[in-house]
Amino acid sequence: MAEKESSRRSLLVTAASAGAGWMLAGCATTSTGSTHAPEESGEKKEEEEVSPAEDLMREHGVLRRVLLIYEEGLRRLAGGEKVPPQTLAGGAQIIRRFIEDYHEKLEEQFLFPRFERAGKLLDLVGVLRDQHAKGRQLTAEVLRLATPESLSSPDSVASLTRTLQLFIRMYRPHAAREDTVLFPALRQVVSSHEYDALGEDFERKEHELFGVAGFEGVVEEVATLEKALGIYELSSFTPQ
Repeated sequence: MAEKESSRRSLLVTAASAGAGWMLAGCATTSTGSTHAPEESGEKKEEEEVSPAEDLMREHGVLRRVLLIYEEGLRRLAGGEKVPPQTLAGGAQIIRRFIEDYHEKLEEQFLFPRFERAGKLLDLVGVLRDQHAKGRQLTAEVLRLATPESLSSPDSVASLTRTLQLFIRMYRPHAAREDTVLFPALRQVVSSHEYDALGEDFERKEHELFGVAGFEGVVEEVATLEKALGIYELSSFTPQ
């Protein structure tokens, strides 16, 4: 009798354990399912936030791609090849609208004053301000000279060549110094709250000036000019 009772208890314990295990497995499956449900249902993920420094650096990417357009124009001018004037003028218009009237205005309004108030990198900020002013003069000259009439005049071609060379020579180190010195030091002159607020200010201004497409729309404009010059494919820059 005792052996039967013991056997019955063992059977009940085994059944209970199996039931509990089944319930735990079911809970785990339900939990796992709920975790992945948003992805499976195609719910829209929140837009990834871009820090102020990263935002400014990727805008420098637009600048550098326009410099490549200028360099291709210079190569063709030096070789006596035809240069579609709208490609150089289009590049200069992007510089004027996106770099000078947006990117550099952000630096002049939000970054430079903070470094000046903190007494940090004053010499660098002073040079950067001067180069912004000089860059606007050079861009105005490119826009004046990048026309069919000017490209048919040897004197105008010589002036355009010199202007493009000066612009490229100044802005390559300009952008590099900002990327490696100024932007990384930004956190030293603003609080964490200010830093986050700057990112929101930058994003708001971007969409205010360039609509919903924003930065991506400007990149597409650059790509259109690159395609017109045959330099869009990255592989074309690989040495043979």
